[in-house]
Amino acid sequence: MLALIVWGLAGALFGGLFSGLYELLLVFGVTDWQLLLAAATIAAMTTATFYGAMPVALVGAMAGVLASIGYLMFDGRRVDLTGIALVATGAGLVAGGFYAWTIRGDARTLAGTLTGLVAGVGAGGLLASGLNLYDGQVGMFVLAAGVVALVGTLYQLSEQWIGRVCAGLVPVTLGAPVVAALIASVVGASIWLMAGTTAGTLDAVTKDLIERVAGQIPLGALGGSVGGAVTGLVLELMGFRLEDRLHGGD
Repeated sequence: MLALIVWGLAGALFGGLFSGLYELLLVFGVTDWQLLLAAATIAAMTTATFYGAMPVALVGAMAGVLASIGYLMFDGRRVDLTGIALVATGAGLVAGGFYAWTIRGDARTLAGTLTGLVAGVGAGGLLASGLNLYDGQVGMFVLAAGVVALVGTLYQLSEQWIGRVCAGLVPVTLGAPVVAALIASVVGASIWLMAGTTAGTLDAVTKDLIERVAGQIPLGALGGSVGGAVTGLVLELMGFRLEDRLHGGD
């Protein structure tokens, strides 16, 4: 039951983020295999960060929220995606650097994000190859469930060896700023979506873009939760025990 709940929640987070990124990148002109690869990779890195480095992720999320609110307060008439993302990223770097300075970091902080990167690239490539062989239409529910299942499996298979590599090569103090900046940028983009739906100064095209992106998130979250729960159950039966990770048995 614990595995089903944790994997289901992680899948919902991943699926919602993936579906939003998918639509956003599609509107910006990214298509074909690059679209799946980019959306899967960014979503996997973000979700893996929360899964593997929760304290640093929360620091980045808090920095992203505060920086985004400050941006809207000082320049609320122009809800610009690039501007709010850059401000949030800078705040995340500062907050992550302060965290690494005050609290001794963990070599695995960046390892989780890099594992998500590897899993996202692998899952996006596999999914794009499979869709090239299939001529029919695939809905967002199925797409999100499939990419969550692939990323979750690849993450578990590659987590330990990537962690060992990072422990020997990556400085401990580098992990927290990079991870916090990544999370802060995603939070900033999310606040841009929420603020854009209520901003009366946006043009019709931008509002339509935001509504289109937001409309796909619930379906992606639902598909991701189902895919995550099923994948978690299968991995538990294969011997990848969640309780071993919670007790440091990895």
